[in-house]
Amino acid sequence: MSFPISAFREHKEFHRVDMDTGWHGLSGYPPGIEQKILAGRLDETGGKGSRTRLLRFSPGARTERPFVHDYWEEVYLLEGDLIVGDGTELATTFSIHTYACRPPGVFHGPFRSETGCLLLEVHYYDAP
Repeated sequence: MSFPISAFREHKEFHRVDMDTGWHGLSGYPPGIEQKILAGRLDETGGKGSRTRLLRFSPGARTERPFVHDYWEEVYLLEGDLIVGDGTELATTFSIHTYACRPPGVFHGPFRSETGCLLLEVHYYDAP
């Protein structure tokens, strides 16, 4: 059986991920939050594709407002702590081996991390 090659995702076999290079900041995110794309390409303008990325927060990094987007998002907390909420009693702290799956249109955040954290994220649009 053969499967078509996607313009938005490439074939990658097991390989060591260099955790020291390839990180960059994101538009609209504050300093101290960086991503490293592992695979794929998400076309937010065209509403298609997918990506797998690592997202890391430096200790004390924070976002100020909730996020909402039109694609699915799965998030797995690999290292550190992630605090979800605005710093009031409504904030919840999560630790390693916690997971979220969000459909399009769901508001989430703001986020912060006391010790820093590393997240594995998968973003994708529903297949047509």
